[in-house]
Amino acid sequence: MRYSSLVIRLLLLTLVPVLAAAQQDCADMRSLKFPNVTITLATAIATPPSYFPPRTSGPFGTRPDLKVTVPFCRVVGYAEPVTDSHIGFEVWLPEPATWNKRFLAVGNPAFEGAISYGGLANNLERGYATASTDTGHVASGHSWAMGQPQRVIDWGHRAVHEMTVNAKRIIEAYYGEPPRYSYWNSCHNGGNQGLNEIQRYPEDYDGVITGDPAYYVTRLQSGSEYIAWIALKDGIEAPGYIPPAKYPVLHRAVLDACDAKDGVRDEVIEDPTRCVFDPQTIQCQSTDAASCLTAAQVDTARRIYTGAKFADGTQIYSGFEPGSELRWGEMTAGPEPLEINNGFFKFMVFENPDWDFRTFDVELHTRLAADRVGAAVDAYDANLKAFKDHGGKLILYQSWGETWVPPRSIIDYYNNVVAAMGGLSNTQDFSRLYMVPGMGMCPGFNDPRTFNVLEALQQWRENNVAPESIEAAYTDRGTTYKTRPVCTYPQVAIYKGSGDSNDAGSFSCGIPTW
Repeated sequence: MRYSSLVIRLLLLTLVPVLAAAQQDCADMRSLKFPNVTITLATAIATPPSYFPPRTSGPFGTRPDLKVTVPFCRVVGYAEPVTDSHIGFEVWLPEPATWNKRFLAVGNPAFEGAISYGGLANNLERGYATASTDTGHVASGHSWAMGQPQRVIDWGHRAVHEMTVNAKRIIEAYYGEPPRYSYWNSCHNGGNQGLNEIQRYPEDYDGVITGDPAYYVTRLQSGSEYIAWIALKDGIEAPGYIPPAKYPVLHRAVLDACDAKDGVRDEVIEDPTRCVFDPQTIQCQSTDAASCLTAAQVDTARRIYTGAKFADGTQIYSGFEPGSELRWGEMTAGPEPLEINNGFFKFMVFENPDWDFRTFDVELHTRLAADRVGAAVDAYDANLKAFKDHGGKLILYQSWGETWVPPRSIIDYYNNVVAAMGGLSNTQDFSRLYMVPGMGMCPGFNDPRTFNVLEALQQWRENNVAPESIEAAYTDRGTTYKTRPVCTYPQVAIYKGSGDSNDAGSFSCGIPTW
């Protein structure tokens, strides 16, 4: 059937008001009404040349150099789902013409209470509608949690869920349509937030990336406190204390023992679980020296590698891996444990700012932490059926050189997921794990600088192309000197025996025999 030009024009005129009504102005977001939610600001940021977001307190929130170079709608609000809960959030919306039809949320570091403006800016520049929460408090450290159980729940999981639900409502109101896909991509505590989301609220996201997840918070904090307690309980003058100047000596001995096992000597251990090393091999033969460990220091190193266990031998949390020694100082240099661990016990477990870490009892206090705050913060449920049934895809990755979040425990979790979901094939069709050699903490903080997990997740969720491996690029002063495939666990990258060992193409994924 052919229509006259007049009929076509009339049809178009009829459609225009409908399309215009679906799209709302940024200022209209100020009048949105949702249960227990208040919108305090909705303003269009007309930029370029640039927009500098507000500064926030705390070591992770202050970004005086941050700027945004694209126009967007900034919506600020808070949710009060229960008494004593006040969850701040911001939603940033690119102009409709530049929106990629996706929602990408921003996670939070540590126990900080602050909007993550850096994440908002990065996501916005790439065309995503995006959101961040202050996790229910505006403070650094842990003191905000003392005597505030609802704030602990907010930080543990409720704040991210409230942010997510309300961000999607605002996105639909602004654009006249919901996001086609909703994604989570974050590291450390943000990784733990992602695990809490898929376990407690499995329909919030279509795809989730959890990097170096601070998984099983109560046990992670206890395991980390234990390692520091082992190193520091008798003081930095004690016979068993390992001075940071000796970390390179220990690291060199580990590399000499295990680096070449994968066929390439490159200062990186591909799979630390296959490294058999005893620090006694560098024990001083007589007096203490800079090039060896004393017998007491050997014992300390062994206990650090082993990690915290219950009296019956059950692992509480894994220890540090062979190859991570150059980063031990972040947790064990002293004179006291890292505040992120010490503060957790002072303010969230004991509610006593004067608690002394030297009184730490790993068996007793691990169980006490679980009893007091575990239900609010821990994410260890391995049954992810509801998330899988929703169509969700989950990518977990972990840095092998990590010390803030020791890596082997996430393998234990993934193996529990495999068991709960009925086997590896029933798991890898929606969830995959990638263990990253040589990386110490989250991509961008150190090598590898480039590890594009988000693109892999989107291809998997949107086009059903599962990532068999994800390429990592290692750089020095801006120049890439090595690329490697990071393989789907339990496979690792295996050198083919020929070709440039710094080129990812010279490796294949498989189960090693070394």
